[in-house]
Amino acid sequence: MIYVYKYNDWEIKMSNKEKTNSFMGNVAMILFAQLMVKVLGLVYRMVITNIDGFGNTGNGFYNAGFQVYTVLLAISSVGIPNAIAKMVSERAAVGNYKGAHKVFTTALKLFSIIGLICTIILYAGSDFIAVHIMNMNGSQYVMRALAPSLFFVCVSSVIRGYFQGLSDMRATSFSQMLEQVFKSGLTIVFVILTVGVMPQIMQFLTRITMLYSPHGTTPPEIMAAWANAASSAATVISFGYLLVFYLRRKKTIDEKIKNSIDAGKKQSSKQLMKKILMLSIPISLASIITAINRVVDLATITRGIEIAFQNGIPAISGNAVIASPSSQQLNTAAVTLSGMLSKSDTLFNMPLAVNIAFATVLVPAISGALAKGDTEEASEKTSYSLLISILIILPCAVAYMVLSGPIYKIIYPATPDGADLLTIMSVALVFSALTQTITGALQGIGKVYVSAIAILVGCAFKVILNLTLIRIPEINIYGAAISSIVCQLVAFLINFFVLIRHIPVKLTISKYIAKPLISGIAMAISAGLVYWLSSSILGGGYINNLISTLIALCVSAVIYIAVVLGMHIMSKDDILLLPKGEKVYNLLTKSKIYKG
Repeated sequence: MIYVYKYNDWEIKMSNKEKTNSFMGNVAMILFAQLMVKVLGLVYRMVITNIDGFGNTGNGFYNAGFQVYTVLLAISSVGIPNAIAKMVSERAAVGNYKGAHKVFTTALKLFSIIGLICTIILYAGSDFIAVHIMNMNGSQYVMRALAPSLFFVCVSSVIRGYFQGLSDMRATSFSQMLEQVFKSGLTIVFVILTVGVMPQIMQFLTRITMLYSPHGTTPPEIMAAWANAASSAATVISFGYLLVFYLRRKKTIDEKIKNSIDAGKKQSSKQLMKKILMLSIPISLASIITAINRVVDLATITRGIEIAFQNGIPAISGNAVIASPSSQQLNTAAVTLSGMLSKSDTLFNMPLAVNIAFATVLVPAISGALAKGDTEEASEKTSYSLLISILIILPCAVAYMVLSGPIYKIIYPATPDGADLLTIMSVALVFSALTQTITGALQGIGKVYVSAIAILVGCAFKVILNLTLIRIPEINIYGAAISSIVCQLVAFLINFFVLIRHIPVKLTISKYIAKPLISGIAMAISAGLVYWLSSSILGGGYINNLISTLIALCVSAVIYIAVVLGMHIMSKDDILLLPKGEKVYNLLTKSKIYKG
């Protein structure tokens, strides 16, 4: 079938297959990039966490400073790619490339200024934030190390958003991969240098860069600061790549601008800036609220732990029980437990990296479809993205729920405590992924405030539960994990009910809930049994645990896929939408799993 969209004397022709291939091709590109980013992120966090002297405490400082950074990052840049992608895709869909490029140049000027202001705020205000807001003295070093990256992330986000709006995901995917490669490598190198190879040089650098500590040895807060200094260096490298990416395509862009259609009312730079802000701020609101919530989360954790343990600190990370603890000992316990929770956050975010591909690509895809009046296409892509999100995220959640202990022993052998936090958090993972996909769809149809309101309500529940649960000595840090489930569930429900009121998504209980749950239960049972049998035969030890875990994951994954296919959760049309879908479907028909 050929779809023809007319504008003045121009015709835009695209077949249904071309639209599908374009959508899934962009999804695959973003998916691969996000997977690589998260895997590399896990690798370097794993390495530095197991370096002597870093551990849970270093993770605590790393996470605290980084969460403050993400607040300013969300304010300054999170909404930029999607906002610009939406505005650019709407103009490009009708051939108005001149207008699309003006959006880009206007946004570049605007967010360069915003990024610079945020850099100055984070660097200059780090001491006040660390001591008076976070209640975690030492996290200011991490903030100072991260401050320069705010400017470069802002500018980079504009370039990514522009090409995303033109349905070219290479700028986003390649720059993210490049950034993560350098970030991973430099993080490990910088942290190792602080404790071993060149301690004198690194101590000198900590003084001249204000990443300075009065202690003779390198404390965990300084190690965490240098780990984040690597992030700033990586963002500069990524920006350099994006600049070259744009310049190499400048000739093609100029040619499109020359042949551009003048569509709609022309807008001045001031009007465009206002519109970009009006669009990017609502899109960013959900991320801003989430980031602020994490800071509040950490603040309530540190204060809640101090109240919970004021009469005595239990054994944490191999340390002995402390009776009648001092304020410094209570603060150290809070930092350590925060670091323990952040280890589960690192693993929690990995499956979401796979899912973000659909959320990212949905925004321009739905915006472009609606700009051409194709409501059916918007509905199909939303329904399909939700199904794939469920089928991808469910086995990940099950693996974390059943095998959290063995996974921690593999990734964090020096500090394997806290695996049960991941078990609890795995429930929240499903709701978080679905919210992520729905957010992309809502942004595509212009309902940009809904996700912000949903996460705000969810965060309100979380803060109340944190203040209640964490102060109970028997619950302590687990209260933060429990409140995360409630937060994500509330946000999902609000987003979902708004979505189904505006997009006629085709969802059935059998296909989207019952059958996936049966598949997940089958996987959970098989994963637990296979690991138990394998570990019983092989015994303990790091290598044997690694082998047992891999065997359990592989066998349970095969069983999960077999059950999904056996129950025909995915229809023929669903399979054909996948990359290489025809080959996959032909293989399934030859195997008599599906009827041809």
